[in-house]
Amino acid sequence: MTVDARAAARRPIHWAVGGALVLATALVPGAESAAAEQTSEVALRYACPFPSGPEEVDVVVSAVLPTSVRTGEEIRPTQVSVEVNLEPTALARFGELDAATLSAVARLTVRNTVGDKSADASWQDLTAPPVALPGPDGGGLALTATGDVPTVSFGSPGRATLAPAGLALALSSLTGAGEPTAPPGLDVVCEPAPGQEPELAAITVRGDSDPTAPAPQPGESDPVPDPTPTRPAEGLPPSAREKIDALTDERLDALDGEDPGSCPIEIPPEWVMTTAETYAAGYANAAKLDGAAALGPAFMKVVLNKRYINDSCASTVDVSSEVNFDYQGRRQLPPTKATFLSYGFMPTTATMTLEQVGPPAAIHTHTVTNTPTYPEETTVTAQLVMRLSDVEVNGVPLDVGPDCRTERPFEQVLRGYGQSYPPAGYLVATGGSLTGYAHIPPFEGCGVSEDLDPIFTSAISSPGKKADNYTKMTQAPLCVATNPEGPDCPPKVPTPER
Repeated sequence: MTVDARAAARRPIHWAVGGALVLATALVPGAESAAAEQTSEVALRYACPFPSGPEEVDVVVSAVLPTSVRTGEEIRPTQVSVEVNLEPTALARFGELDAATLSAVARLTVRNTVGDKSADASWQDLTAPPVALPGPDGGGLALTATGDVPTVSFGSPGRATLAPAGLALALSSLTGAGEPTAPPGLDVVCEPAPGQEPELAAITVRGDSDPTAPAPQPGESDPVPDPTPTRPAEGLPPSAREKIDALTDERLDALDGEDPGSCPIEIPPEWVMTTAETYAAGYANAAKLDGAAALGPAFMKVVLNKRYINDSCASTVDVSSEVNFDYQGRRQLPPTKATFLSYGFMPTTATMTLEQVGPPAAIHTHTVTNTPTYPEETTVTAQLVMRLSDVEVNGVPLDVGPDCRTERPFEQVLRGYGQSYPPAGYLVATGGSLTGYAHIPPFEGCGVSEDLDPIFTSAISSPGKKADNYTKMTQAPLCVATNPEGPDCPPKVPTPER
């Protein structure tokens, strides 16, 4: 089909993931909304499990934030910093590895609250550059992680707060020659020590009825939050529309000059990127074991719209997002216990844990915009390792050891299909069913006094036989950090479908 490029480019941009339905209120603040800023800082102690034992770590979180905003106005934290101070005992492991430098990637959960409504945002990919490790007689070490973080806006007036919660650290060590140590890193999941005041900043949110009203003074009563939040209306804020229209005009001018490479418009991620949370639950078949294992409910932290391309010539929109599973601070699904018939006759019970490895799971949504319904296809791709524990065969415990797992990660691909007008089927924003298959690799590390790898490989693994491992997951609607008062916050646990 041939599409007139100028006419197509003027179609409303379709927000396939995190758009009209989930980007609550403003994406880009208007010039008239500038407010006084505050440099906010909070010092906290975190309890962190290191190989040497539990440690209390001093952490200082800082950011520049506005003192007051209007309802629906975007808040963009800037100059974000997470300083982590590690004591010598926490660094002992790296001395044993002959490490010369230590760096980190920090992921900080921040709770956004107004009134009795709250939602968690993930400040992730905060990066601390390599720092030289102290010598054997040296002291501690400070790592300072910085980076860009998602925005937030509040739809109800009142006193809004941002408070740090859980902290995850991915520590990486290098030798003096610049090579990764063996092992190359350490993942540490920390929780705030009890008895602290974690508030990073308070921001006054003024109602739209009086946009010029001054912020309340000390001693004055805070406005009463709106008790009836509603789903945000469809459409983009005028300021975002203006910027996108200007970008479109640039591409149209290039098209007039017959430059075919100018048709796709890549929207700057800072205009649209945000974070969200949701749950998914479902079942995975294992045909060799004549049964299905329940999966979840899995808590998922999502980064929406990391890449957003509107191609008016092709009448398509392609959106890339990403997701990490989170179970007690670890990148995995909750362990699940299942009973199967091994080899068709022997009842076998085991606890199965699916661990996420490698980069975040990729979400790709492809939308066709030249039909009234806006059909779209979503693909979610994750790298997983399966672990087995607490195995019983015919009621008798079988000691498989602490490291019974697939010998390599396997790829789980799930797909969902839906349409936006009217909403039907699977949409990332509203959830629904995703289905797919996986090839389970052979097992290794199973058994203590005997090698049990061949048994589990024969009973479970199915390389090249995708029909053996059909998976169906049901995702709940997204709770988006930009709309903590929305009807889908806090995130709900869905009812899995078979």
